[in-house]
Amino acid sequence: MSTRKPATHAPKTVLADDPDDRKGRLKTIGGSQSDHWNNTLANQAVQALWVKNSDAQERDRQLSATVAGLAGIGPKDELEGMMAAQLVAAHNAAMECYRRAMIGEQTFEGRRENLNQANKLSRTWATLLEALNRHRGKGQQKVTVEHVHVHAGGQAVVGTIERPGGGGRTKTEEQPHAK
Repeated sequence: MSTRKPATHAPKTVLADDPDDRKGRLKTIGGSQSDHWNNTLANQAVQALWVKNSDAQERDRQLSATVAGLAGIGPKDELEGMMAAQLVAAHNAAMECYRRAMIGEQTFEGRRENLNQANKLSRTWATLLEALNRHRGKGQQKVTVEHVHVHAGGQAVVGTIERPGGGGRTKTEEQPHAK
C-alpha cells in the first residue's frame, strides 16, 4: 500500500475577458475577437488532417491550405468559425476516404466501406454548408403579401403572368389597380 497522497491540482484562474486576447487579429480564421479562440479553432482543424504519409514540405502545404480554407470561408462569428472548421475537416476526411477507396490493391469490401464513409462525410459536409448558409441568412425565402380585392364573379391571379412570346406588358400591368 502506498502512503503517497494523490496529487492535488491547484485551482487556476481563467481570464474570460483578457484585453490582450480581444484584438481579433485572427478573426478571419475563426470569426472571433478572441485570438485564443481563433488559434484553438485553427489547431483543431489542422489536427483533423491525415498527414502521416506526408513529408515535411507536403505537411506544411496541407496545414497552410487548411488555415487558408478557414479564411476563405470567412467566418463572421464563433458559430460560423466552428462550422467552417467542421466543413474543412469533413471535406478532408471524405477526400481521404475517396483516396483509400481507389487504392489498386484494395479489396472489394475495403473499397465499398471507404466509399460508404466518403458518402456519409460528403452528406455531412452538405448539411453543414446548408446550416452555415441558413445561419448567414442565405436560405430564407421572401414572401410579399399585397392587398388584393376580388369582387363577386371576379378572378384573381397571384404572380407575374407573361404573354406568350415574351415582350409586351404583363397581365398585371393591364389591370387598372395593379402595380
